Amino acid sequence: MSGEASLGWCERQVQEELPELRIALAQAQMPPRAAPSRPASEPVRERLAALSNRFNGAKAVSLRREPVTAAYRVFFRHIGLDPDVVRTPIEAAVLERMLDGGFLSRRLLEDVLLIALLDTGVPVWALDASTVEGPLGVRTSRAGEPLGREGQPVARGEAAGAGEVVAGGDLVAAGDVVGAGQLVVADSRGALSLLFADPAPAHRPTARTRGLLLYALQVAGVPWLAVEESLWICRSALEAAE
Repeated sequence: MSGEASLGWCERQVQEELPELRIALAQAQMPPRAAPSRPASEPVRERLAALSNRFNGAKAVSLRREPVTAAYRVFFRHIGLDPDVVRTPIEAAVLERMLDGGFLSRRLLEDVLLIALLDTGVPVWALDASTVEGPLGVRTSRAGEPLGREGQPVARGEAAGAGEVVAGGDLVAAGDVVGAGQLVVADSRGALSLLFADPAPAHRPTARTRGLLLYALQVAGVPWLAVEESLWICRSALEAAE
């Protein structure tokens, strides 16, 4: 897994306040006849079924005490989020599993991201690489800054609804402006998502996407090896898709 992940940039103000926050990046290339939005293969669905058995009620109760989950919970509190209200990604996923009776297969990309999260505790997000300009990093938002850029092509039927759930909690309208001082993932032209939220619709992979930019967020207490492994699971599974 060595060499799979690289580091993005972090605004100086953010570095000073959150010195152990890092954004890790990896590129993935979809095979010619594969697409992120296609149904997952049988091995992927079988892996989700196995994880459904592993993440039972007892596991859900003890999850917050596991080191990686606990580290993200501490970070959430540090940036002003109550992790019992705005859930960390893995806690949100496991709660959904409890409500659904299992981890449901949705589409290839979503399933692969979910498997990586459950295996490592480290969430990964995917961007359509063709919609990203310049290096990716973390900074604070500017007053009235929109999430995502207008005019970006989005395949019909690919964009989600107007609401985005931020780490399993508060609802934020995709494409709306954000206030100054919020932590965002951004490229050289603008903010693409709030920290720990899904990317704005214009930057999500579609049926036509071939190049993906994957990113994960490391916080204090989360080993770099776990971050690399989560990105590697996603990249290897996507590039092996048929």
